[in-house]
Amino acid sequence: MPQTAHHAKPLDSLPLRLVDGAPVSLQPYLRLMRLDRPIGAWLLFWPCVFGMAAGAAAGHLSLFAAAADWWMLALFAVGTLVMRGAGCTYNDIVDRDFDAKVARTRDRPIPSGAVSAKAAAVFLGFELALGLAILLQFNRTTELIGAASLLLVAAYPFMKRITWWPQAWLGLTFNWGALMGCAALCGTITPAAIAIYVAGLFWTLGYDTIYACQDIEDDALIGVKSTARLFGSHAPRWVFGFYLMSLLLLAVAGWLAGLGTIFVLLLLLVALHFLWQVHRLKPDLPQRCLLLFRANRDAGALIALCLVVSTWRL
Repeated sequence: MPQTAHHAKPLDSLPLRLVDGAPVSLQPYLRLMRLDRPIGAWLLFWPCVFGMAAGAAAGHLSLFAAAADWWMLALFAVGTLVMRGAGCTYNDIVDRDFDAKVARTRDRPIPSGAVSAKAAAVFLGFELALGLAILLQFNRTTELIGAASLLLVAAYPFMKRITWWPQAWLGLTFNWGALMGCAALCGTITPAAIAIYVAGLFWTLGYDTIYACQDIEDDALIGVKSTARLFGSHAPRWVFGFYLMSLLLLAVAGWLAGLGTIFVLLLLLVALHFLWQVHRLKPDLPQRCLLLFRANRDAGALIALCLVVSTWRL
């Protein structure tokens, strides 16, 4: 194996001390988990907070007013890191042949030769075991909901082969935490949590379409489908529509949860952020698409802020 394979890393990775300062033998596995690209973990984490806010509202409680809320937040934070890593590891095992043909992904650990598919499978087993240990800290309802998410995760890598809408399946998968967060706090899934979940689906359709714009040419060459390819130059209009639907459904969730007018007013901050993204979006500028995609970490923080502040007014 060439020595340089151990140092290969994706072109869109970030120079993080946690990864680049780790022992050379561990670095490929940390990159397999995408720890050098934490945006995915953020996008998986925020819906958990959204759901926790819905659960708090159902009990007329202020979120994070109790120590137990902070413990759950910590569990979700670690759990999203681990399970996002497991999802990426699984995705890379399945997509290793595709990744080798795409400029942005050919330096990932498996196609670059830094990690074998067999070693990645063993590592995946470790990640899933750790994720299970975290899941078992929650109540039974949350455990069952969390276990069900594995069906979505298992199917996701194949969606880009059979549908032009793999971003929709990602939305179903990445926002599952909204249901878990609600169940963890109040023991059930409320109508508000369901509205938040669907709002998250449209949010993901928007930001992952932006992300997929980076790969339009490569995806066309290898036959991979995406909403970015489907929409082409009209992608900004579609992203605007997805974000608008997300905002409307968040407003519905706020009404169902009884969060009041203050929540709708606070959502204007999210609306401005979404408008900025759409205004700046140029599908033929990959670096800008990457920047806007990463900006959704802040969009998620704004949505969480709106929900958490509103629960303190109940």
